[in-house]
Amino acid sequence: MDNILSDTKINEVISNLERMYPEAACALDHGNEFELLISVVLSAQTTDVSVNKVTPALFAEYPDPESLAAADRKRVEELIRTIGLYRNKSANIIKLSDRLVKDFSGIVPGNFEDLVSLPGVGRKTANVVLAEGFGVPRIAVDTHVFRVSSRIGLTDGRDVTEVEEMLMERIPRDKWILMHHMLIFHGRRCCTARKPHCEECGLKELCLHSNS
Repeated sequence: MDNILSDTKINEVISNLERMYPEAACALDHGNEFELLISVVLSAQTTDVSVNKVTPALFAEYPDPESLAAADRKRVEELIRTIGLYRNKSANIIKLSDRLVKDFSGIVPGNFEDLVSLPGVGRKTANVVLAEGFGVPRIAVDTHVFRVSSRIGLTDGRDVTEVEEMLMERIPRDKWILMHHMLIFHGRRCCTARKPHCEECGLKELCLHSNS
């Protein structure tokens, strides 16, 4: 298939990314699964840097599901108002915490079906929590992963689910979590949305976009 790379070249892409981004890891500051879950929900349509600025005060005041479930919404809005969609996100994390208390004994569940049943938690968020919080091999597809994997030629999926499934088929299982982070790093630092920096890219000899 001309629009995706061969398995051999995909392995070369993985090796190159490992050399380019040895520090690739989750950029959201968190101390436990609850903080991770809340941080990922807050990170939708905003930057991890912005989320990391508001979560210390949020978690100092509401360190667990019980306290956040009982929180005053206006106070939560006040604490996170510098991030995008803060009103909706405030409502979601309070509802989410309430569900954790009532249905899961205040414990973040470690399976996909339970996670996506929570308010504000979609496929990407659930996959991030499973991978980072529980060490379950998953590939979470956000805008960076979708864009970069398509440009390079790792997949030709038409939507998030197709891209996720293709990446899981074509990337060794023990690299899934790392690959998610490396593609995000590459999307932020080099393969940017408006103008990818192809000339300085360590993947330019392999990338289908660079060689089209």
